[in-house]
Amino acid sequence: MIRCLLLYDIPDDRVRTKVADFCLDYGLDRLQYSAFLGRLSANHQEELMLKIEQRIGKAAARVHLFPLCKEDWRKRQVIEQGMEED
Repeated sequence: MIRCLLLYDIPDDRVRTKVADFCLDYGLDRLQYSAFLGRLSANHQEELMLKIEQRIGKAAARVHLFPLCKEDWRKRQVIEQGMEED
């Protein structure tokens, strides 16, 4: 299982909602409205992106899936304050 960051920009509300549902179905946690983080196997990464691609169809969209190695994850920088857990 590889830690992955998925980001998207999808103008269509219905398509965007379905893509978010797919991310949640695959066990990803929402970081922001259009950003999800979680662990996915290589097969699940490919499967999720295929589902998203099929759902998007010809709609305008930009979707990025970034696998993050342990070294990159350790180097991340975070500022969090005054935020409640969902």
